Amino acid sequence: QVQLVESGGGLVQAGGSLRLSCAASGPTYAMGWFRQAPGKEREFVAAITLSGGSTYYADSVKGRFTISRDNAENTVYLQMNSLRPEDTAVYYCAARQYASNEKLSELPHYDYWGQGTQVTVSS
Repeated sequence: QVQLVESGGGLVQAGGSLRLSCAASGPTYAMGWFRQAPGKEREFVAAITLSGGSTYYADSVKGRFTISRDNAENTVYLQMNSLRPEDTAVYYCAARQYASNEKLSELPHYDYWGQGTQVTVSS
């Protein structure tokens, strides 16, 4: 069982930046970030393959967010720039425990989830 712990959330003004981190207790394969705003379903934000050679983004964050990983530290990051009020949500880290890069934007295809970290963007 792999434990995921997110950190780095907080309150920021529109246009600002935050960097989220997710530390895994052991090695994983593909990893992703999802978010859930109040009253809405959890949605895909970004994903990265094991090698880090391929990354995927939701259209709403493309060009503003960057996902990366450090496999030596079992950590994945989400650099968020040009933040908007609509980015306000609880951000969750997710990890896959099998070697596949299919359907990385779909929640059921992840095995482990973190507890979430709140990101609030004020206007």
